[in-house]
Amino acid sequence: MKRTAAVLSLLTMFTVAGFTAGCGADAEPAAEAVSLLVAGTPDELAAYRALAAAYEQAYPGTSVDLIEASSAKDLMTRVSTSVAGNAAPDLFLINYRNFGQFATKGALAPMTARLAASGGSLHDKDFYPQAMGAFRWRGEQMCLPQNISSLAVYYNRSLFTKYQVAEPVAGWHWNDMVATAQALTRDAGGQTVKAGEPEAAGVPVAVHGLGITPELIRLAPLIWSNGGDIVDDPAAPTRLTLDTPEARQVIQDFLELPRIGVVPSDLEVETQDYEARFAAGKLAMFVSSRRVTTAFRAITGFEWDVAPLPQYRSPANILHSDAYCMTKASSRQNAAWHFLEYALSDPGATLMAKTGRTVPSRTSVATSPAFLSPGTPPARSQIFLDTIPALRPVPTISTWPEIEDATGKILENAFYHGDPLDKVIADLDAATRPIFQRGTAAR
Repeated sequence: MKRTAAVLSLLTMFTVAGFTAGCGADAEPAAEAVSLLVAGTPDELAAYRALAAAYEQAYPGTSVDLIEASSAKDLMTRVSTSVAGNAAPDLFLINYRNFGQFATKGALAPMTARLAASGGSLHDKDFYPQAMGAFRWRGEQMCLPQNISSLAVYYNRSLFTKYQVAEPVAGWHWNDMVATAQALTRDAGGQTVKAGEPEAAGVPVAVHGLGITPELIRLAPLIWSNGGDIVDDPAAPTRLTLDTPEARQVIQDFLELPRIGVVPSDLEVETQDYEARFAAGKLAMFVSSRRVTTAFRAITGFEWDVAPLPQYRSPANILHSDAYCMTKASSRQNAAWHFLEYALSDPGATLMAKTGRTVPSRTSVATSPAFLSPGTPPARSQIFLDTIPALRPVPTISTWPEIEDATGKILENAFYHGDPLDKVIADLDAATRPIFQRGTAAR
């Protein structure tokens, strides 16, 4: 409640300070209601409400109909259903890994021409090119990115200090992270626990060294770092390429984590997920994107921070980005565009950055105190910006969400139940080839 109240109070702060300053939107927007579909945590949704209210206050006669989905999955269902039923919202916020299925159906209104005619109120140079590029489809800028993130290692600094383990540094290797996880896997008495020891001694693990989900999007940056790739052609993929020596090494290392005892079992994760375990002090390190920051800022029992993702041969990371997309069927596109000019201006982007949830895609806000937030965890937020040059997107293909679903099931089973490497790679290829064949790439 305190966090939500703090976010809502931003509305008053920005209004008093002249929230409309710097916004390039026309002084006389169309007095129409604009519908916006979003999903998020309570803090994020509160920030969207504050943004909508600030827009309405700045431009009397306008209104924003905020449609709040309960989850990203719920949002996807709502968009799909509304597009099929010709009742789509004017705008919706979506991850680049999911937007291809709507672009290929012609459900989105391109924004290239509007950007060119905006008179500088919004310009592609205002945003990180990695985020802008992820939302291009066949030469058109389809959506405008609200945020840009990457994977980072969240770590419990208090545990590192307590057990005198060196904190992670830039350029650390995958093997360094594994060794650190082993040093921090402890029983209730604070003693280090090796693989097999909890079962043999009947002593449960009190703190696991690492939490990382068995997903393709977690493997991808490590494979890229090792000199490999996940598909045969990033622009027009037809299959996974996980059978190369570079990819095989990463997958094998990844699947070894449960065997060496540094990650919780599948049953333990079902009982309490990684985010909750980290917040409870039961997980020393957790690999995730910026999205968990808001929840972790509520932690009072220990000090925490973020570290760069470990690497193999060279730095690499995976792009996480959401964007505002405008539906082609919208009859209020001018009004929707006006709202976007406001939402993605410096003041609008600052309001969202204050939640801590996102790394702003607008460079001027990402490099400001609104995001870097001196005195507020994580202290090393600059790491998210330092990682941007090494970010890579997954392929933009209409069936990519299906590929993630299919690979996730296979990787999860292999991670917890020890399937042989050759079988895992063969199963991943067999499950995804038909999905690639049905997909439409953004060439």
